[in-house]
Amino acid sequence: MKRREFIGLVGGASVLQLAAHVQAQTIPTIGFLSARSPGESGYLVDAFRRGLAEAGAIEGQNVAVEYRWALGDYDRLPMLAAELVRRPMTALVTVGGEKSAMAAKTATATIPIVALFTADPVEVGLVASLNRPGGNVTGISLQSAVLAAKRLGLLHEIAPTVTTVGILLNPSNPTAASQLRDMQEAAGTIGLQLKVFNASTVPEIDTAFEAIARNSISALVVAVDPYFTSRRDKLVALAMRHSLATMYHLREFPMSGGLISYGVDLPDMYRQAGVYTGRILKGSKPADLPIMRPTKFELVINLKTAKALGLTIPPGVLAIADEVIE
Repeated sequence: MKRREFIGLVGGASVLQLAAHVQAQTIPTIGFLSARSPGESGYLVDAFRRGLAEAGAIEGQNVAVEYRWALGDYDRLPMLAAELVRRPMTALVTVGGEKSAMAAKTATATIPIVALFTADPVEVGLVASLNRPGGNVTGISLQSAVLAAKRLGLLHEIAPTVTTVGILLNPSNPTAASQLRDMQEAAGTIGLQLKVFNASTVPEIDTAFEAIARNSISALVVAVDPYFTSRRDKLVALAMRHSLATMYHLREFPMSGGLISYGVDLPDMYRQAGVYTGRILKGSKPADLPIMRPTKFELVINLKTAKALGLTIPPGVLAIADEVIE
């Protein structure tokens, strides 16, 4: 090969490498911050990717995603958020509750943030209003926490002889106080007594269930909390070990053997977060995107678990169930 031809080939290769490098640099990057763990969130990430694809964004092709996981440790979220915003991010997605969104908002006032909120983001100061969020934060409010009273009422229907209900609460969750307040109001209406058990770590969960047993509690509501969701197998196992009629907030719990849940279709909420993120990639501003709210909630009952606990689910409750696991 002649020297001139060789130089031309090398030069052409260099140009192609440079072009590829420039293209890689211009692909928008999404920072994905979760309070949960990757091992138990794969199906939710898949749903998020489906939402992105609906908006024309395909991970690995025309968009990149940087994932950070707090593994249930809320204290790690600020560090992970700061790590993400040090990179050139086009948008941030926060999941796993208000703590994730708070960490992201503290880390940046300019990068658009799409968040999944468990309750009302106005109440915790993350947005100005539901219709006009303002600032750099928007997203989807799962309304999970505000359904606390409804869950307590359903539990009372399937365990009508119970007079005292235990509440497993994570005091580290910003919505813990409002959830408890709503359940206390509902309990007063239907004549129930509540006893609160706090836990924010695995050892504290074990201690809480030991205390529940000592207090002869036979019915329990597990409050909405991403950490509890990531430890659902453990919670379900402990509830069964102690023969507790237990109400949860997501179908993932009865699918894992829990008794009953009432709440949103969580994978669909992740999909919606993907759609919203895709809109931001196309130029929409978070301040102009109203906070989305679910219009449907699902009641899921595990009849096999009910039988094991010696419970008969009333026909009226079965009639309104969206799914019955037999």
